[in-house]
Amino acid sequence: MQRKSSRVLLLLGALLVLAACEGCYYGHLAVGQTRLLMAREPMDEALARPDLDPKLRGQLALVGEARKFAAELGLEVGKQYTSYVDWPGDRVITTVVATEPGSAEAAGFRFPIIGEVPYKGFFDQERAKREADSLRAEGMDVCVAAVPAYSTLGWLADPVTTPMLQSSDGRLVQTVIHELVHATVFVKSLPDFNEGVASFIGEEASVRFFGSRDAGEAARQRARVDDDRAVAATLLRTRERIARLYADEPASPERDARRLAIDEEARAELASLPLTTHDAPRLAERVRLNDACLALRGAYRSETAVLDAVLDDLDGDLRAFIERLREAAQSDDPRAAFLAGIPGP
Repeated sequence: MQRKSSRVLLLLGALLVLAACEGCYYGHLAVGQTRLLMAREPMDEALARPDLDPKLRGQLALVGEARKFAAELGLEVGKQYTSYVDWPGDRVITTVVATEPGSAEAAGFRFPIIGEVPYKGFFDQERAKREADSLRAEGMDVCVAAVPAYSTLGWLADPVTTPMLQSSDGRLVQTVIHELVHATVFVKSLPDFNEGVASFIGEEASVRFFGSRDAGEAARQRARVDDDRAVAATLLRTRERIARLYADEPASPERDARRLAIDEEARAELASLPLTTHDAPRLAERVRLNDACLALRGAYRSETAVLDAVLDDLDGDLRAFIERLREAAQSDDPRAAFLAGIPGP
């Protein structure tokens, strides 16, 4: 506990130092993170307010129940999501992802401690726009996305924010558990594995969470998860087709035409999916299929099939899945250790 307290004090000191770096990216992050931390209201104080909106009261209570469930599964919850911030807008940060010309792989960004990640986050949307414009000027394809929640990987007590509460109860529970996975296990420079396991555990745990409360809601959440995975699988196949196209053909107007045809085929496939919780034709019309947005999708979804195989190998025991993950994280090659014995990792 003393080591963790010292680590937090060190990080807070670093934030103060970085905040003095006017105009630099890390200074911007430090200012945004400090603003978020300073705005926190303890959850129990928020829940004790007699004038608290009943819907918000229910959502904050749901977060508390999700934390308890996550702890029972073996995740580290600490002080995560025990406070609330009334944060404006639809996002806490805006992320920027970029791909090189003729590539469907994120170019990535490298940071201290966490290593390489596919995205770069900004508290200030205007900064994110300038970064995106700069990358486009270099000839890169860019995806800009709103993010309602992120994790400081257990270093700080992350709060519940208003943007997190703008989705359904199922999404809220899924998001909280996803971020708690990051606070429990995070492997340096393995972004697809980190995001993949967090997304997978968040989904599976959310279904089990509602299963312990309401069979009907559990069935609805299972349907949401299955729909999300069907959409993701279609987009991953699309990304693979694009990657093969780029590998097989040099840049040319003909390749551009084939790239456009892949988009059209993907939209047709999406529109025909038998989804029960999404409007498939509307989703197909609105989804972004440029290279960078597909790369972002890949960071969260490329591991789903093999992770499902691991869970199946454990007879659906999510606690055992998380314990296996925590043990694997201590090895020299966490991903290989976690997938040991699973065909086709």
